[in-house]
Amino acid sequence: MNPLLSGTGLPLFDQIRPAHVASAIETLLAQASTALDTVTADSFPAQWNAIAKELDVATEKLSIAWGAVSHLNSVADTPELRAAYNSALPSVTEFWTRLGADERLYAKYKAMRTEDLTTEQKQAHKNAMRNFVLGGAELQGPARERFTQIQERQAELSQKFSENTLDATDAFSYFATAEELEGVPEDVQDAARTAAIAENAQGYKLTLKMPCYLPVMQFAKSSALRSTLYRAYVTRASQEAAPNAQKFDNTAVMLEILTLRLEESKLLGFDNFGTLSVSPKMADSPDTVIAFLRDLAAKAQPYAKQDVAELRAFAQTDLGLSEPQAWDWPFISEKLKEARYAFSEQEVKQYFTFPKVLAGLFKIVETLFEVTIRPDTAPVWNADVGFYRIERAGPGGIELVGQFYLDPSARSGKRGGAWMDDVRTRWLRPDTYTLQTPVAHLVCNFAQGSEVDGITKPALLSHDDVTTLFHEFGHGLHHLLSQVNERDVSGISGVEWDAVELPSQFMENFCWEWNVLKHMTAHVDTGEALPRALFDKMLAARNFQSGMQTVRQIEFSLFDMLLHTAHDPAMDFMPLLDAVRKEVAVLQSPAFSRNAHTFSHIFAGGYAAGYYSYKWAEVLSADAYAAFEETAHPSGAHNPSTGQKYRKAILEAGGSRPAMESFKAFRGREPNLDALLRHQGMVPQTSTPTVQ
Repeated sequence: MNPLLSGTGLPLFDQIRPAHVASAIETLLAQASTALDTVTADSFPAQWNAIAKELDVATEKLSIAWGAVSHLNSVADTPELRAAYNSALPSVTEFWTRLGADERLYAKYKAMRTEDLTTEQKQAHKNAMRNFVLGGAELQGPARERFTQIQERQAELSQKFSENTLDATDAFSYFATAEELEGVPEDVQDAARTAAIAENAQGYKLTLKMPCYLPVMQFAKSSALRSTLYRAYVTRASQEAAPNAQKFDNTAVMLEILTLRLEESKLLGFDNFGTLSVSPKMADSPDTVIAFLRDLAAKAQPYAKQDVAELRAFAQTDLGLSEPQAWDWPFISEKLKEARYAFSEQEVKQYFTFPKVLAGLFKIVETLFEVTIRPDTAPVWNADVGFYRIERAGPGGIELVGQFYLDPSARSGKRGGAWMDDVRTRWLRPDTYTLQTPVAHLVCNFAQGSEVDGITKPALLSHDDVTTLFHEFGHGLHHLLSQVNERDVSGISGVEWDAVELPSQFMENFCWEWNVLKHMTAHVDTGEALPRALFDKMLAARNFQSGMQTVRQIEFSLFDMLLHTAHDPAMDFMPLLDAVRKEVAVLQSPAFSRNAHTFSHIFAGGYAAGYYSYKWAEVLSADAYAAFEETAHPSGAHNPSTGQKYRKAILEAGGSRPAMESFKAFRGREPNLDALLRHQGMVPQTSTPTVQ
């Protein structure tokens, strides 16, 4: 039996092999195509449930199987799996493009009696009608044919961009000596030594994976070592890379993607891809987004310039660096933070062991949202992966709410970064009339535990890692706690892209609460909890360089939007990036930097002309969290009714209504910028805000 055709409900990840992909996807595509022909026949009724029972059931089987293959391609890449994935990709893309542009199906949706639909179904129907137009359903003849070709080619190019980025990252290694690693944290050195031993090599294996790269940049006293890693990192997948790595250059891939996006936009009647991208989002136009970003930049730049001035002064007086280079700034920043706040990231890291952090995360989620999280069992793709179930008390006893996989560790063959993805969605199934519970993937790239001289230690997380885990879990909760029964608007489905970061960024705030952190810390050697005095220092340093961090995100966001609105794809995009940096950045990047060449969010991750969503949604999330601040007990304990209101208004509603309606249902008004500026310490000096 082909495991991709098992129909067991959860993918059989431990059994799926590259050889299974072609036959399974071919079978499921044939079934989905037959279902499409069935529901578009003249005799088939233009009824929501009838179409869902036939077509949606078939396409979900395809989605789950292809989702499993795509997931494995991201977290357990091998040459054989990559080949199988790429071989099937054109057929899968062609089907979804054909489905989204099918005139017959579009006509069925047009003919539906919407007054007969539930509220959830009406929202899903409204979205579907919009998506048919954006999917090319109104195109005719050569235009339709060209639209299909564009979709297939874009899918191939996005995959190639991801492959080049991963391969360029994995291709680099540097075997350092103990002397070169002076200052680098012990756990990072242990992991590097373990990696070298695994290859029967001398020294310490350094890579461009974030758990290795970042602490080396922050702590290594050797400027030469930092320079080596920095140049390798910022030139990945570009023509500026080392000669043996230039085969992974993404330049041509990016130029073709941009050209195809503009052509697609013109076919659909839009002036540019930015306008097309924004059309289904909360923001009403690219101009609105650009104005928002520039306004935020104007507010943040004074703070960012002050951050840089402090760094330069400290580098000169305390470190003897009169002309710091790009690879020096992370080191200078860490040293300044240690001097100013009398603690280091390495000191903090000793208290955040992964098992303890995870337990603390579960505790706050259980407390806020009245659920229970327990270990569960399912086939997995790696021994590091955990599987869990979320339950709640219901009228008939304990009810299953949802389940999730958690893959925390960085490793070779795994795409960098962190993300949440859905496996399946909550759905009152039209074929069995039973309630299907949701399942999600939560993926991070933290350091692995180490074993040196027979001593095993758990993985240690930086506080930024902790925040990342909370962020992705916020996405997961949005998907898993949904109480919507219509698949296309349940969980994250149907949520506007520039609002989808609200629940994830909201969860980050709890990483700064003493009542939360004290339950998720235990020193790796002594088992002692994080001292309150150390937490107070962390809190004092919370907004350290927040101005710089904000303008950095604005730089990415503004480049993304201008790239897709004001840029000619036939031209080199580096001058545009340079212009954006001159406009908003307070630290200029070296001429050889090619960070755009690994900007996977916009070239392979669905955020094209949408990277601004992080800052846009941050306004929503900060304002949402302010409600918890306003109703908290003096002890710091949260008002349970606020958590319940947030769960019902935001998480449970999913995409069943516009995001602004959900926000107003929770806050009673539209969002404003004040809470975000206050949380990030960017407020007029005359005010005295409190930050929790």
